[in-house]
Amino acid sequence: MRKFMQAALLGLVSTLVLTACDKKEEAAPAPVAVEVKMPTNATDRNAWKAYLVDVVKRNMAGVTSNRPYMYFVPGGEDQAAQDERINQLQNVQTIVARTVLPGNMLAFGGPDSKLTGDLIVDSFKDAKAGAFKDVIVLFVGATADQQRVQDVIAPSGATYRFVEMK
Repeated sequence: MRKFMQAALLGLVSTLVLTACDKKEEAAPAPVAVEVKMPTNATDRNAWKAYLVDVVKRNMAGVTSNRPYMYFVPGGEDQAAQDERINQLQNVQTIVARTVLPGNMLAFGGPDSKLTGDLIVDSFKDAKAGAFKDVIVLFVGATADQQRVQDVIAPSGATYRFVEMK
């Protein structure tokens, strides 16, 4: 009788353990990513870069590469900012001349939409027709600069995306 009770107790405990294992754990709600707000200080480079990284992450649909080409175009008219923009322009012109593999993204932004738009226009004005098929070009800027940038990107065959700075 004693062995019967031990076997019954073992069976009951096993059933309870198996029943508990079968219960599904409730999934914790996924954390909601907080959108980074556009900085109000045009000279706060770190804040601008964080803002642009956030915008790029939110617009990665269709990008198959691990890392997009991101270009922060500094504002200001001091010599250091001008030199940095010249350097950026030369880098982007080289990339445009060589083309970019499909599935990649070129993303541009900075505190001065006109200067960012100028850099894109100057970089893509000599792009080969159709050379950027399946490449995404993202411009983070002001609505006033959207169309002129789109017009110069169109012949390259790139998919153009515009995000208004806000």
